[in-house]
Amino acid sequence: MTTKHIYQSLWLSDIHLGCKDCKAEMLLQVLQQTRVKRLFLVGDIIDVWALQRKMYWPESHNQVLQQILRLAKSDCEVVYIPGNHDYLFKAYDGLALADIKVSKQYHYTTITGKKVLMMHGDQFDEEVCFGRFYAKLGDHLYDLLLFVNRSFTKARHLLGYPYWSLAGCIKGKIAKAKQAISRYRQAVVKEALKQAVDVVICGHIHHPELRQEQGVIYANDGDWIENCTLLCETMDGQLQLRRWDDRLNTTVELAAICLLEQPQELAEKVA
Repeated sequence: MTTKHIYQSLWLSDIHLGCKDCKAEMLLQVLQQTRVKRLFLVGDIIDVWALQRKMYWPESHNQVLQQILRLAKSDCEVVYIPGNHDYLFKAYDGLALADIKVSKQYHYTTITGKKVLMMHGDQFDEEVCFGRFYAKLGDHLYDLLLFVNRSFTKARHLLGYPYWSLAGCIKGKIAKAKQAISRYRQAVVKEALKQAVDVVICGHIHHPELRQEQGVIYANDGDWIENCTLLCETMDGQLQLRRWDDRLNTTVELAAICLLEQPQELAEKVA
C-alpha cells in the first residue's frame, strides 16, 4: 500500500501538459500519493503554445488534469495562477473554473503566520532578458537541450538507470543562463519586498530553488519538464523543496526552511 504524504499546501508549476517533454506519469504518482488542503498551480500548467503548434495530449496528461479536477471537487482548495504558456486563462482572473480559483497573483498566510506572495514570474522577462538575439538563441538552445534530454532519458531507462536531467545539468553550467537566473531572482525578491511579504513563490524559469535573500524566503518550485520538483508546506510548519525520485517512486527532500521563525540558515540536502 502506497504511503500518503500529508501537507498543508502544495505548489506546482511549469507542468506543460500538451508538451511531449512533460513528465506527466511521474507527476500523476505524486498527486496520487498526496493528501493536501491547498494546491497552488503557479503557471504554465497547460502548454497552450505547444498545443497551438501541434496537438499532443496523451492519456497520462489527461489523467493529471482529471486528478487536479477531482481534488478541486473534494475538500482541497485549488488556486490557479496562469503563466505565459497558459496565458489564455489570465482572462478569467478573479473567477472560478470547475471549482478552481483563477488569479494573476495570490496571497496566502501559512499555518505559522508567514505572508506568502505567489506569481508565475513571466512579468519579469524584460528585466531578465539580455536582448532579442540572446532571447532567440536561448529559445533554440533550450529546444535542442530538451531534444537531447529526451534521447538521453530513453537510453538511461533502457539501461535501468533512474531519471536524471541532462538539460538541467548543462543549463547550470552556461554563464548567461546563470546570470539570467540571478537577475530573475533579484526581480522577484524586489517585488516581494515591495509587497512586504515573508515568502515569495514563483516558477517560470525551470530552476528549483529555496533560499533566503534580503530577508525574504525566495522559493521557485521548478518544473515537470526537466527537474520534476515541487514545494510543500508540511503540517509542522516547514517549507520544503522536493524532487521526484523514480528509484524510490516518491519525492525526496532537496531543501527545507522552518517557517516558525525567520531562518538564519537553510538546511540543504544534495539530491
